[in-house]
Amino acid sequence: MRALAEDVIRRCRDIARMTEVPGETTRTFLSPPMRDVHEYLGAWMRGLRMQVHVDAAGNIRGLHGDPSKPRLMIGSHLDTVPNAGAFDGILGVVIGIALAGTKPHMALEVIGFSEEEGVRFGKPFLGSRALIGATDWGDPIDEAIRAFGLDPAELPAAYYAPRTIGYLEFHIEQGPVLEQLDLPLGVVEAIVGQSRYMLTFEGKANHAGTTPMPLRHDALVAAAKWVCEVDRYAREHDGLVATVGSLHVSPNAGNVIPGEVRASLDVRHARDNQRHRAVAHLLSRADAKAGLLLDQAAVNMDEALTAALASAVNATSYPVHRMPSGAGHDAMVIAPHIPSAMLFLRSPGGISHHPDELVLAGDVEAALFAGTEFLSQLEAQYV
Repeated sequence: MRALAEDVIRRCRDIARMTEVPGETTRTFLSPPMRDVHEYLGAWMRGLRMQVHVDAAGNIRGLHGDPSKPRLMIGSHLDTVPNAGAFDGILGVVIGIALAGTKPHMALEVIGFSEEEGVRFGKPFLGSRALIGATDWGDPIDEAIRAFGLDPAELPAAYYAPRTIGYLEFHIEQGPVLEQLDLPLGVVEAIVGQSRYMLTFEGKANHAGTTPMPLRHDALVAAAKWVCEVDRYAREHDGLVATVGSLHVSPNAGNVIPGEVRASLDVRHARDNQRHRAVAHLLSRADAKAGLLLDQAAVNMDEALTAALASAVNATSYPVHRMPSGAGHDAMVIAPHIPSAMLFLRSPGGISHHPDELVLAGDVEAALFAGTEFLSQLEAQYV
């Protein structure tokens, strides 16, 4: 299994060289290098005698086994952020094909989603949304599909097969928790909900030298006090993360008191009631106008499949660590429609969305062992 794990890593690095920008890994929705990825993965899957096609959303799909039988779907995404690493998304697709190559007795469909990151059109999860029939996109996305040689009119055929019993996604953690615990794998129980806002703090711009301190209305001072409250509150509530990641100061001059500050707020928790409580508190402490940008509910993984996945990890002699995912993934889109499970692999250094992104061969080997055991458990029920 170690040789197979090393081959998985090699193939991920091969795919990383299929890029829009020489010298870095950048591959957006249906960009020219996606053809190279399809050719590379398609040749591998056909060599394993899988039935291969690319659907109208640009998802490459390979089926091992009898198409009339109940099937498990394994997948992740093939697009990247700009100047990415080699493993985010791609690792899950390559592990899926590697598991199909072990010739499981049940039907197994591996899918490489054409888009998850939302880089090209600002709309994420196009690949997995096609799988569940959420494809009312229009131009310019439809035009990009046509330019790739596909037909948007055929998007309904991208819908998942009726006898799909579940979806499994392997993914790097993209965070430091597993490394801190010195664990190779984590069983995901839920993908956290997210609330995003843009707040506007209004003050009064004035001369920095002639305006006495008691007479100032400094928007940045008000924003700074609130930012500290965001950090304090999140640290005092388990499982909550809250971030102010963007500040726009106006007029943004060194000798002018700031008259306006626009600040972002990103709040995440696996339990929506706690997220909503945090948002209400933080907005109440901001003397600012707040505009809602995103309210994404938390998504739980399927209890039965998650228990089976935990049992599979336990059978490999690795400790079972259950955890939430702080980032969004294709499983978040699919889980309300198909029973879903997700397995994290350790991210050395907690690094992702960066060229230094890495996985360890031993961790990939552990994931492959867990995957084969998971398939064996499902075979006992469906074959």
